[in-house]
Amino acid sequence: MGPPCRRRALHSPACLRAQLRCYGEEPKTNGSARKGGMAAGGAEDPSLERHFRGHRDAITSVDFSLNKKQLASGSMDSCLMIWSMRPQMRAYRLEGHKDAVMCVQFSPSGHLVASGSRDKTVCLWIPSVKGESTVFKAHTATVRSVHFSSDSQSLVTASDDKTIKVWTVHRQKFLFSLSQHINWVRCARFSPDGRLIASASDDKTVKLWDKTSRECIHSFCEHGGFANHVEFHPGGTCIAAAGTDNTVKVWDVRMNRLLQHYQVHTAAVNSLSFHPSGNYLITASNDSTLKILDLLEGRLLYTLHGHQGPATCIAFSRTGDFFASGGADEQVMVWKTNFSAADYSEVLKTHKSGANVDGTHRNLPSEMDCGVHLKKTKSPDTGRSHERREDDVQLADTLEHIIGQLDVLTQLSFCFADSFHSGAEADAHGEQAEGVSGEPAENHSEQRELSLWKRSTAEGPWSLQGFIFLIGWVTLMIWRVIIF
Repeated sequence: MGPPCRRRALHSPACLRAQLRCYGEEPKTNGSARKGGMAAGGAEDPSLERHFRGHRDAITSVDFSLNKKQLASGSMDSCLMIWSMRPQMRAYRLEGHKDAVMCVQFSPSGHLVASGSRDKTVCLWIPSVKGESTVFKAHTATVRSVHFSSDSQSLVTASDDKTIKVWTVHRQKFLFSLSQHINWVRCARFSPDGRLIASASDDKTVKLWDKTSRECIHSFCEHGGFANHVEFHPGGTCIAAAGTDNTVKVWDVRMNRLLQHYQVHTAAVNSLSFHPSGNYLITASNDSTLKILDLLEGRLLYTLHGHQGPATCIAFSRTGDFFASGGADEQVMVWKTNFSAADYSEVLKTHKSGANVDGTHRNLPSEMDCGVHLKKTKSPDTGRSHERREDDVQLADTLEHIIGQLDVLTQLSFCFADSFHSGAEADAHGEQAEGVSGEPAENHSEQRELSLWKRSTAEGPWSLQGFIFLIGWVTLMIWRVIIF
């Protein structure tokens, strides 16, 4: 079994979990992935997609272009290679440095590649078949690190001359130097917003600098050995550093406190890279392994075996679906992430909507939250609409009852009218019979009017009372409907 892994969950300092113990994995076959602890449900293991051979010495640095179409690598053979990620496409060998190439990086736009060398120079290349470049002497000793700012306007370099220098990319104008380290500076990085610079040195410190004031605002001294590499978290709120004491440490740059401490390797850790989601960290070590750490859970997720000899460098692609590694075996390997394919796009969305690296979230609704909110706001309306539907049903029943009663009344009125007309017709027939017997027509008319008057007088009070009763009943029903 491997050495114990000391870990702290990536939460706010007040909520740091107690240190837990886990164990590394035994080596397996080349290009294999072993899980450390439990992996995410349904997640696939990382897989080796391609490997490139072309360098004649150890690989020192790798980096992806923005569109993932190209991969740059630097080597101790003094050359820089631009590999095409498309099958059957040729690679470019860029020669210009007079000594080992120690670092390479694509600009955020992908139009330039910067490289630093043991010949004390920095070179800016156009990554094409022509390999056009601009070379300038940057330091008085080996250039260990180059890094572009997020706006591609500035370049920070670190050197064995114990200094950190900032340059303009356009015309390579020197801006200022930072010089409080007392030993070689292995790495320097801009923060995502460009306001801070982090540096790692052989003086066993990791320093945080304010770019505007050009002052060192804090020194992290927890490493027991040289600090080989430092990187900013994509959210800019913490940094991770790799050391020759076999450890990886994560600090909160707001509180200047140690958040996590991983001891998963059995040899010096040379390089590390954050996944764009900020949830994973991958490391490369002299023990020939790559380790993938789950920062949210604070545990070892995968151990990858592929390189024969020390793994010297590691880098995620800009989207996180691939990562590349380089080793002393002169190989560049490209791996497919896989394990985050199901969830890292959602994590990226959450991160953009306000997720902090310390595990806390601002109150910005994600897509899932919106669904919950909609449900909560819909439920009272649903109750009201249900009540309204019941009222509508009751009203319809009442109106149907009224219509039925009106139909009855209409039938009664027709019956009354029929009886009235039948009586009138009988009187008319009687008058006709009397007229036929020889009485004058005027008398027939007078007798008819008298007969109709008598009949209406006789039946009138009953029909009038019934009609008034019916009108009152209908009015009462309509009034009840209006009230209820």
